Amino acid sequence: MALALLIGAYFLFFRVSTPSETPLAPPVAEQPAGAPAEKAEDKTIPTFDIVRVERDGSTVVAGRALPGAEVSIKANGEVVGTATADSNGEWVAVLANPLKPGNIEITLSAKNPDGSVKDSVQTVAVSVPEQSDKPALVVMSEPGKASRVLQGPGVPSDAGNLILEAVDYDRNGNLIISGKADPGATVRVYVGGEAVGDAVANDKGHWELRPTASIAPGQYALRIDQLDKAGKVVARVELPFERGEPGAVLEALKQGKVVIQPGNNLWNIARDIYGSGFSYTVIYEANKDQIRDPDLIYPGQVFATPTR
Repeated sequence: MALALLIGAYFLFFRVSTPSETPLAPPVAEQPAGAPAEKAEDKTIPTFDIVRVERDGSTVVAGRALPGAEVSIKANGEVVGTATADSNGEWVAVLANPLKPGNIEITLSAKNPDGSVKDSVQTVAVSVPEQSDKPALVVMSEPGKASRVLQGPGVPSDAGNLILEAVDYDRNGNLIISGKADPGATVRVYVGGEAVGDAVANDKGHWELRPTASIAPGQYALRIDQLDKAGKVVARVELPFERGEPGAVLEALKQGKVVIQPGNNLWNIARDIYGSGFSYTVIYEANKDQIRDPDLIYPGQVFATPTR
């Protein structure tokens, strides 16, 4: 079973649309004035830049750490490769042995020049398929940030290069929406037909938006448009989602159940409840009557979470 759950689990049926020919209003501000600045990066903690997994499991991992730091790459807790950060703090490792088919969590640990040891905050989940003709799925996660699909299809538009990769919540329950588009392109996000903000794709084509508007509990259509310089829609992705009522969600959790919301997926739920995302099959088996496709679970469904 593919780890497409990581990026598509909250979709019942996603739909991609033909771009509109109607010009839109000028882009709204991406972030309001006075938005809180992000904390400075702690460079003693190793981070990922690239995780590339070929069809045969051959893997290249690259990232950043303190100059001179000895970085260990771990797969499910076992060291599978090492590298030393150069004078720019950059490192790269080609794993000696291909990753075997299955679900793997990759983490980092750095021994810094001062002797301190720091583990990565980021984790990378990899699903290597049994079939050698299918590509691996690679997803990077970090608390409070949108998941990043480093390798995988996401939810593409039927025209252009727009892709919706993740719909998450931060630690305060605020929405985070992210994906890919043409570098420098403006992406506008709509919730229930209302524009909630714009994002601009960086030089690698990645975009991320944290809407500042309050979104009340309920069912909505989520729409993402890529605009050209004249404000015309050149690509579009649409899908349904439901924002749950906080009190109802809390009550369901007290009863040992989980309510699926945007950003939830079986992997994250299993990791929170059972301590490992690889236990998502426990939830799937207990709720097969509600899950017609294990890759697609509908926001708002209430799932039992049995004791293992």
